[in-house]
Amino acid sequence: MHKKECFYLGKIARKFSFKGEVLIYLDTDEPELYENLESVFVELNKSLVPFFIEKSALHKDKFLRVRFEDIDSEAAADEIMNCEVYLPLSMLPKLEGNKFYYHEIVGFEVEDVRLGTIGTMKGVNDSNAQPLFEILNGEIEILVPMIDDFIVKIDRTNKKVILNTPVGLVDLYLS
Repeated sequence: MHKKECFYLGKIARKFSFKGEVLIYLDTDEPELYENLESVFVELNKSLVPFFIEKSALHKDKFLRVRFEDIDSEAAADEIMNCEVYLPLSMLPKLEGNKFYYHEIVGFEVEDVRLGTIGTMKGVNDSNAQPLFEILNGEIEILVPMIDDFIVKIDRTNKKVILNTPVGLVDLYLS
């Protein structure tokens, strides 16, 4: 399994018991969706390694208390501490309407209701407080704030993102 075929679920945050149990911080708005997993991929030495789960339970809102097979001591738990945890993309819940996963819209054509086609979706930059759509128009990168009011439609069938940007925003890049 390669990382590009997976999504980031969280990180092994700390040990829970002297018998090897750990707490995984779940980086999700719906931790309850991941309470009954059979396995996860743990990144060890830049490779994704499958770890099978004996038992798990939600712990204090955003943590999953996990007992992995073959991790039965504090020393064994230490070896996976702070490792990132992944699941296959196929396990992501399906989104509908104008809700989308960032990876899902990469490569979609981007259309503005006023300007027509303005480029191709390169990705979403979420490193700042306000996520930005990164749109490529030839050699020009157009950055559009990812604001619900700007998103008219996510058309999965035709692989299009339809936006209604304020007058002048896209024009700044194209003139």
